[in-house]
This record gives sequence, C-alpha cells and structure tokens, in this order.
Amino acid sequence: MSQRNYKPHYEHLKNKWQDRHKALQQEILTKHGEAFEWLTHHLRNFSVGAVGALLLILQQPTIAASTPPVSVQQNEAGIDLDKDIFLVTDLSHILPKDVRVFSSEEEERITQVLSNRFGFRVVSEFNGKRLNRSYGLIGAEQHLARYPGDDITTHFASVEEASAFWGSGMAPGLGAWRYFSPSQNEMTQKDSDREKYYIAVQTFLAPGFHDNPKDYSDFFRFRKMLVVNPQNGKALIAAIGDAGPAEWTGKQLGGSPEVMEYLQRVDGKQIGPVLYFFIDDPSDTIPLGPVHVQ
Repeated sequence: MSQRNYKPHYEHLKNKWQDRHKALQQEILTKHGEAFEWLTHHLRNFSVGAVGALLLILQQPTIAASTPPVSVQQNEAGIDLDKDIFLVTDLSHILPKDVRVFSSEEEERITQVLSNRFGFRVVSEFNGKRLNRSYGLIGAEQHLARYPGDDITTHFASVEEASAFWGSGMAPGLGAWRYFSPSQNEMTQKDSDREKYYIAVQTFLAPGFHDNPKDYSDFFRFRKMLVVNPQNGKALIAAIGDAGPAEWTGKQLGGSPEVMEYLQRVDGKQIGPVLYFFIDDPSDTIPLGPVHVQ
C-alpha cells in the first residue's frame, strides 16, 4: 500500500461519523423543518440545554485529521441530553395562540402526545370528574404548613433548600385540606413531597362540584397531576394541595416555590401558561417531582 493512499483508522471513523451526521441532520430537518421555523420566533422561551442540543445536531462537526474522533456514544449522549425540544415541537402544532379552554379534539391530541412522550397515561377526566380547564396561567404560591407547628424555620431539609426558597415565605393560612400530616413525628417523605410539589387548582369551578362538594373535595385531595411548561418542555408530577386562585386574579392555578423554580416560571411576573392533566396511576408508583421525556 502506498503512503499516499494510506489512511489511519481514526480518519476512517471520522469520515464514517461525518456521513452519519449528515444523514441524521437531513432526517431531522425533513421531519421537523416547520418546528425550526417556529423556533426562530420563540428562542427566548427555550432553556440553554435545548438550544445547545439543537446546535449540536445541526452543526457540521469539524474533526481535525490529526486527532482521533470523539466516540459516537459520547456524541449521541450529547444529542439525547435534552429531548424536551421534541415535546415542545409536538405541542407547538396543537396549542392555540391564546391561553383558553381546549376543544375536545385539542384535548385528545394533547393527552395523546403527553402519554406517548412520558410513557404513562395522561387524561383530562378521571372517574367522571374533571377540572374547568387543562391549560391556564400559573402563579407563584407560598409554602404551606405541613403539620401543626410547621413554620419557615422548620420547613427545610437542608441549608441549600433554605437558601433557595426561604424568601418565598409561608402562607398565612392552611391549604384546602389543612395539614399534609397530623404531626411532625408522623410526617412521611410522601407528605413532605406533596407540599414541596403542590399546586393549587380551581376545584370549585369543576363541572358538578357544587352538586356534591364533599365527593369532589375528596377526589381532588392530593390528586396527582402532570404539569408541563409548553415553552421549554419542563414537566413534573405535582399533588393538588390547595384550592384556588380566585377568578378575579386572572390566574387559573398556582404552584409551590419549588414547582415554579423547576418549571422556570420565576421571572419578574412569576406567571405563565402551563398544561395540567391527571395521570392514571392506580398503584401510586409514579413519584412526585420532576419527570422527563422518554
């Protein structure tokens, strides 16, 4: 073999990776071209990770001939770091421009997207009960007392948590179902998580609520819901821990300080649109807290 035709093994791998990258790039542009056009008008709503993932996919890799290429697994791991962009893309084709009540067709399409993306059943109605809407403006709430005597000085499990969330303060009153635990000694991790990841929803506006308030109140108490920020794909499983806010506020639900922080609804206004649907989890196996696209 002549010296001129000889190519090191890593250069062969480099060429193979570049060909694969071009094919992947073309496939994504073909499938999601409309989404990229939409994205150019909404970049400010995306997390740095989501934008970084897009750039990693779309940029042509430059690999010097004198250095071995990075392994395919490492690059693919980088691409897979933020799958939220594909959830945002799916939802962008369905969600209306204004935050309003969904039509039955919109609701069905959205629950199907969420079920497929997260790998568990997401529904707008459960056991014949539903909220007045599944798309609304969320606003920041304060911490709730978890047990009698719980206050801002006893509320946090670590110095880091206190530093991050102390400033949100404690609500002056109790939640709709009073305490999450009868006492500090009896409080479980689930009780603590229910307060940490709680949302307040307008249970009193649910169709049929006033015909049987106790039945509806029992149904909504600590009911788990999937809450999604459709502008960045951040999602978590939250527990209904309070009723509200009042209609006159212009908001349709509220979120604990931890919920708002994770959803990245922590700008100056601390308000923005979210999706919120029941999850079908009869065995209670899906934990509260952040959940990720599969």
